Amino acid sequence: MTIVATTRRAVLWVPDWPVVAAAAEAGLSPSAPAAVLYGRGMVAVSASARAAGVRRGHRKRLAQRACPDITILPYDEARDARAFEAVAAAAEDVVAGVEISRPGMLMIPSDGAARFHGSEEALAEALVSAVAELAGCESSVGAADGLLAAVLAARAAALIPAGESATFLAPHPIDTLTLGAMERTKREAVEDLVSVLSRLGIDTIGAFTALPFPDVLARFGPVGAWAHRIGLGEDVAPPVLRRAEEDIAVEYAFEEPAENSQQLVPVARLLAERLDEALLAAGMRCGKVRIVAATERGQHLERVWRTDVGARAGAFANHMADRVRWQLEGWLSGTSEGPERSGLTSLGVVAEDVVPLGSEQSYLWGGISGADSRAQRALERVQGLLGPDGVLAVREQGGRSPRERVLALPWGQEAAESRPLAHPWPGGIPDPAPATVLSIPKPVQVLDAGGTSVTVDRRLAISAPPTWVRLEAEPTDERARAANRHPASGHVGQVKGPVWERPRPVDSWAGPWPIAQRWWSADASRGAYLQVSLGDRAVLVAFRGGEWVLEAMYD
Repeated sequence: MTIVATTRRAVLWVPDWPVVAAAAEAGLSPSAPAAVLYGRGMVAVSASARAAGVRRGHRKRLAQRACPDITILPYDEARDARAFEAVAAAAEDVVAGVEISRPGMLMIPSDGAARFHGSEEALAEALVSAVAELAGCESSVGAADGLLAAVLAARAAALIPAGESATFLAPHPIDTLTLGAMERTKREAVEDLVSVLSRLGIDTIGAFTALPFPDVLARFGPVGAWAHRIGLGEDVAPPVLRRAEEDIAVEYAFEEPAENSQQLVPVARLLAERLDEALLAAGMRCGKVRIVAATERGQHLERVWRTDVGARAGAFANHMADRVRWQLEGWLSGTSEGPERSGLTSLGVVAEDVVPLGSEQSYLWGGISGADSRAQRALERVQGLLGPDGVLAVREQGGRSPRERVLALPWGQEAAESRPLAHPWPGGIPDPAPATVLSIPKPVQVLDAGGTSVTVDRRLAISAPPTWVRLEAEPTDERARAANRHPASGHVGQVKGPVWERPRPVDSWAGPWPIAQRWWSADASRGAYLQVSLGDRAVLVAFRGGEWVLEAMYD
């Protein structure tokens, strides 16, 4: 774990932000009783609903029983982040840079800002006033040494003197450690730690931090070490300031609608060079570029591409010229997802995630080095020869089956997160994940002890325990082909249907995991999954449409 110098922070906190953002979008009064429902419980409750007895975690019926007039609003993480932009912009009228920890909370290194405003009290007053006037919502500000102490100070609207964060934190209940975790996955890990500590009789942060650090690290690992550090008012990560740099854009309007890619190649090069010049003139680099186009039918097309090219001479213009050209060819040919094919009337490129030169993020392979540059250029050449789909980047996304959890995109292209990894996916295939997911599922036979095919009924119940599995044979497996020759055929080697290997006995199996998704839509899917061990290998098979298929293989 990397330990950094403790930073004195000011934290601005908007209470019950998810319900504030949801109520504003729904047009409700700030004083109306409301709550945000996520899953099966409330995750945020307004002050008026809380006064009526509604609490976080209440089920919908329980909340409505406590407060019949309550409005139940849906959870939308994107909406919360989008609406919080107004609060961040208001704070940036007071200070030069802020760190958005999560929607509803932002942090500021307070030393410089407090000196500018005269004191931390003046800084807090200026922040609260700016957010109230410009964003229209109430907030509170606190300051302390270290992350957790600053968060708790904001919730209490307190300014903790320097060096007293450990004393301030000591009497707080042990479950307040979770307030220092800004990401869902880390928060879940800290909740598990808090549960263990509570069962051990450690009820306060002070009792936990009194334990020797080496013992905590040995017993609870990195999560315990992190909690011990922030419980003492220390930091384990430096603040990451949001920069208020504006996007840089260039645009080209066609005299006549452009309907073929040959017209657009020189325009793509021109726009890429102009954007490169504009960024260099401003002393900036960007992390992403948004390609936008308008058609003669009034349609608007957009696509975002990542730019992992740093500041190499000429690299950015070449890089973006290819990507603009590929995107335009896709739009004009109708192969890219989007509206009906039509001529383009205007084309623009917008540099996003703009940062000063020298502040670029590392390349895909880690830190900046000659090897990174060579690898980058090699991939660009391959993509230039084969087209954008010739080089794919794979990343994990949310989903229930291994196939759903893999997202493959043209290398360098950004896409909206349609299946957020942080969301819960009940009924998903449990870990460990398979090592190989077949690009096209193969037929497989799953048989019971009598040699009859195992089935899954409409209630997603399995007919009998699986005893044998027959995999489809490889084309070179002559023994399997001979065993599957149709006796009525006069041609040697001709087979009827799939070619099967000899049956393999099932050593053990787990499941089934029934999955019924989107039953209300045309793309509804219904089936079940089994994990099966066959001695020398383990496989994941799926039952869909009355047949078994091989989905994936484990190492």
